[in-house]
Parts: sequence; structure tokens; C-alpha cells
Amino acid sequence: MKSMILSLGVALCLAAGSLSAKEEPKPVQQHNSNAVWFENWTGLSNSLMKISMPTGELTDVFAATGTPVFKLEGNEVADGVYRYELSAATEEVVKLVNQIDNGRGDKANGNHAKSFHMSGYFTVSRGVIVTPKDAEEE
Repeated sequence: MKSMILSLGVALCLAAGSLSAKEEPKPVQQHNSNAVWFENWTGLSNSLMKISMPTGELTDVFAATGTPVFKLEGNEVADGVYRYELSAATEEVVKLVNQIDNGRGDKANGNHAKSFHMSGYFTVSRGVIVTPKDAEEE
């Protein structure tokens, strides 16, 4: 009986460990006065951050490894809300649904890295990135 309980306990621990290994990445947006990046970036690669500026201009920031970093550049920085879409590859491998995209030659294997997507925004005021103040009702 003790060995059955011990086996069940070990099985539960292994199951819990495998569930936590497949946990979704949770990058956290960070910024200083002139740059936006992400912390808690573990397990992500080949990232692309698409930024939409208040002027309507679009720009892309790519990073093969590590977090993408968007920097405000130049003397004429537009104030307003900057929106971004972030996509990256996770370490988890999933089976391809559409076999047309299975790679070429020796790279064709029917699997690919699971994708991660996230969107958000940041605000620029007086030429620097600011943290919006919480609105409080009185």
C-alpha cells in the first residue's frame, strides 16, 4: 500500500513538472526615457516587434536572440501613444497543420516552433517615454 501511495505521489510530481515546463512565456514590458524592451524573456527567440507611431509611420524591430529593443531616435520625436505587436518563437515544438510550410530538403520535418503573440502600447510625452499616471476619481 505504501509503495502504491509513493508511486502515485511520484507520478503527480512528474505530471506537475511537465505542466510547468509547457507554461506560456510571460514577457513584461519595461522602459526608460528613450527605449522599450521586455524582461522575463526566457524561452523566446526570433522576435519581431511592429510599432505603430502616432504619425502613422510603421517600423519593425527584429532580434534573433534576446528581447527586441525599440529606441526613440532623432530630435523630432512625436508625442502620443505608440502601439506594438510582438511575435516570437517559443522552445515548444508543434506539428505543422499545413504541410506546405514544412521546410526544404533536410530541414523538412513536419514540425515547427510554437508562436507567441502579445500586443501593448507606451506613451511618449515631451519627447520621452512616460509611465501614465493612474486616473483617480474624487
